[in-house]
Amino acid sequence: MKIRTRLALLMLSGSFLHAGASAQTTQDNNAALATRALALADASEAQVIEWRRHIHQHPELSYQEVQTAAYIAAALAKMPGIEVQPGVAKTGIKAVLRGGKPGPVVALRADMDALPVLERNDLPFRSTDKAPWLNGEVPVSHACGHDTHVAMLLGAAQAFSKMRAELPGTVVFLFQPAEEQGPGPVLSGAPAMVKAGVLDNPKVDVVMGQHINARGPSGTISYRRGGFMASGDAFKISLKGKGGHGSSPWTAKEPTIAAAEIVLALQNIVSHQIDPLDGPTVVTVGLLQSGNRVNILPDTAEIAGTVRSLSAKNQKVAHDNIRLKAQKIAESHGLTAEVTIDTGYEVLVSDPAATQAVAQALETAAGAGKARESQPSMGSEDFGSFGKNIPIVFWHLNASPFGDRHGAPNHSSEFVIDESALKVGVRALVGSTLAYMNKPATTAAAAATTATTASGN
Repeated sequence: MKIRTRLALLMLSGSFLHAGASAQTTQDNNAALATRALALADASEAQVIEWRRHIHQHPELSYQEVQTAAYIAAALAKMPGIEVQPGVAKTGIKAVLRGGKPGPVVALRADMDALPVLERNDLPFRSTDKAPWLNGEVPVSHACGHDTHVAMLLGAAQAFSKMRAELPGTVVFLFQPAEEQGPGPVLSGAPAMVKAGVLDNPKVDVVMGQHINARGPSGTISYRRGGFMASGDAFKISLKGKGGHGSSPWTAKEPTIAAAEIVLALQNIVSHQIDPLDGPTVVTVGLLQSGNRVNILPDTAEIAGTVRSLSAKNQKVAHDNIRLKAQKIAESHGLTAEVTIDTGYEVLVSDPAATQAVAQALETAAGAGKARESQPSMGSEDFGSFGKNIPIVFWHLNASPFGDRHGAPNHSSEFVIDESALKVGVRALVGSTLAYMNKPATTAAAAATTATTASGN
């Protein structure tokens, strides 16, 4: 009996040693693959900058990205192994690269659209283009850096194309239109792409994305586990009453006083109806219009603003209270109130486990101590729509051209970035993709299975 027990223990010990050696070999192979991917990312720098400058010089507004999409498709067509599907969600592109080895399906996203902003700088490749918008024509520029997002994703696609036989999984490249579409009846690009089925066939396991800014030292990365960027909704309150003459206000049911009362009441939502521990929330009134003459009491008034929150629960509380306060105050003044709330961007929640799985890869991409967890932002991004049913990971790529000083903010006519950060962005995309494909949980589970099977024999 003792001999049989000793034999079993020896077999079990040998199984664990074998599993340990196998795990070490796997880690070594993964490290070598990551090193090669980062080298390919570094080698793409000049090409990435060339792509970026072309797209920067030819910006297009939301759902008008026809030439941008054609340029991207032409670049992808030169990369072996990449299947290109244009015309997704109107002007978007879905491209698929199936690796030579089985593994997770990782989607990488870059938004493509520009803004109706006149570019004010002396860049030799600055935009001078105009485009139709609303009822006229406006200057257009990449004042939010989406040109860099596209170029960096093309750089990642090129790197993975060159190592597809060794790739342990599948990469889906999503070139998204209309991130800047904003709240309203027309869906912005991310929910439109989800609706078009980009997360199926192949079924995506995780979506990753990044956004450039000029708020921090160039080449550093900011990420967060959990709520990272706020939801972004727009509301409008239309009041209707009965106008009159300024000399006899008692004969009218004028909306100006009611509108002022509503504006003040809305400020109580955050202080009295919102639990701050559930997530920061902001209700902002940006527009109040009523009347056009000093001696005429108007029939109507309009209030409009935004709601931003890092909590889906608080987002709903804010919406409900805007409707309630507007209706009750209007009724108390003998007015009618029509309240419309256009739900725009979802709360962007960077999945904690998935973010943890790629955190080291982000630091490797940027350099020791240059990728750090940051505070959440009350800004909004429609990337959160990709995360309704699967994990998402998002980070900010800092690219100030002024060292430690902040550059002009996104959406500014003077927005400029340091192009040396683009290489870091490509490194972050390829490194994070491989880190997720080879995440330790998968390796540990495989080793445990091997050991259990061996001891059972």
